[in-house]
Amino acid sequence: MLGLAILANNSAIPAFDRPPTAQALTVADQVFLIDCGEGTQMQIVRYKIRGSRINHIFISHLHGDHYFGLIGLITSMGLSGRSVPLHIYGPSILKKVINVHLEAASTNLPFQMYFHAHPDSFSKITEDEKVEVWCFPVQHRIPCYGFVFREKKLPRKIDADAVKLYQVPFSFFGSLQQGKDYTTTDGDIIENGLLTIKNTEGRSYAFSADTIYDPSLCEYFEGVDILYHESTYMKLDEDKATQRFHSTSEQAAMIALQCKAKRLLLGHFSSRYEDLTEMLGEATSVFENTDLALEGVTYLV
Repeated sequence: MLGLAILANNSAIPAFDRPPTAQALTVADQVFLIDCGEGTQMQIVRYKIRGSRINHIFISHLHGDHYFGLIGLITSMGLSGRSVPLHIYGPSILKKVINVHLEAASTNLPFQMYFHAHPDSFSKITEDEKVEVWCFPVQHRIPCYGFVFREKKLPRKIDADAVKLYQVPFSFFGSLQQGKDYTTTDGDIIENGLLTIKNTEGRSYAFSADTIYDPSLCEYFEGVDILYHESTYMKLDEDKATQRFHSTSEQAAMIALQCKAKRLLLGHFSSRYEDLTEMLGEATSVFENTDLALEGVTYLV
């Protein structure tokens, strides 16, 4: 199970107590930070996100509402005595931006920071035993990237009663979860199906980033459990959305429908809208299982 905490959900200009984009995705015992708009470190404290568990930060693009909080967060991590490595993923030029700030302030971080430039095509950018993360390019005014997080699970689950009955040693459990049969000390083969049950599929979350309406993106996140898609504008302002390489709430819902997502979250709201009720209504008329990405709410994936 993954937990997605919305730290902030607005677009370029903070308005109506809605700060710019930041999300925290919890997988097992670690937190993946997705974008880091202005004030993100205060939102991390406010919503009790364990900053010490943030070892990976993903920046979609270099518009300020998606990364202006990054330097402050990195610096605070250093001042707090962080010692474990930090991995940052972003457009290649971001490395230079970070280094300029640190050099100007004569800041020496007490931890190792690794920078990973986004690839130009759909690629896996990191993984561990619990999750794998893919990156894909989207269409925006400047280079911009989305991310897909996929939970990794072994094919089979241990049947506790069965392994006790057949006296399977604990040291063989990992092989059982991979689908292997068990051979007893007497040479008898116990089929895997008698000792395990099929595991549930891993959960998945897609962050589509800032993008114009683009159905071709569906190939990157077909069938995800939750799709976050920007909905900067309402249908009435579709022309503005197109001119500024953004999407409307209706278009976000069309993408969710086309890619067969199980659930849609709308975000990156324009500061021209205080009440988001109509925006949600436009989306649910196309894709019923739609919610607003509300600040401070954690959505289970």
